[in-house]
Amino acid sequence: MFIISKLAIALISPLGASIFGGLLGVVLALWGRLRLAISLGVLALLWLWFWSLPAASNWVRGYLENQHPPMAIQDVPQAEAIVVLGGGVSPAGHGDLYPNLESGADRVWHAARLFHASKAPLVLLIGGSDPSHSAASEAEAMGQFMRDLGVPGQALVLENRSRNTSQNAEYSAEILAGHGISRILLVTSAYHMPRARRLFEAQGLEVVPVATDHEVLSRPLWRNLLPDTRALDGSSRAIKEIVGRLAGR
Repeated sequence: MFIISKLAIALISPLGASIFGGLLGVVLALWGRLRLAISLGVLALLWLWFWSLPAASNWVRGYLENQHPPMAIQDVPQAEAIVVLGGGVSPAGHGDLYPNLESGADRVWHAARLFHASKAPLVLLIGGSDPSHSAASEAEAMGQFMRDLGVPGQALVLENRSRNTSQNAEYSAEILAGHGISRILLVTSAYHMPRARRLFEAQGLEVVPVATDHEVLSRPLWRNLLPDTRALDGSSRAIKEIVGRLAGR
């Protein structure tokens, strides 16, 4: 099921959809449907070009991020626990010494800020991994980063089984219930927060969303009209979130 979901995500991404459209165009051309094949090929290229534009990427990411704008630490209310979703730290592989910080590592850094500001006494770190590729879970990798940021080990609780956001919410709710916790500060990237919040609230938790890792930045107009690989990546992640919300409904 996990592999199927990953394949589905790859297919709905702009890059995956464009490659699939191009391959389908090749098949149609081999079958003699040349006009239809050319039309499909052009459509696939236009689809890829559009979502590679920073203007398009900022538009779709902004739709998600604007639902949860940045919040100053002093404005964040108190809660019983800080819950940090995985996606910002890659655990060390077999034979590696240290985890690798990814673009979403702001999640862990912001959680450390909240803890040091005494917003909650407990930090729940969430994320499993594939043991065939990783020497530890993502939660353990985040724990190492958190300790480097000065958060004591006794304040950390790890959930290291989940592999997607639905499992994040389900397994975390079990752990939090065992600690008698129902009110949490949920920390994840801004584009991911709308779907994550809904899933955690569906588990009966009182969620205070504390979004971080806001990606949409103002830039000169001419740069918004030039294709960019980072824009394509951002578009893909945002589309995944939107499709995930629709599928959940």
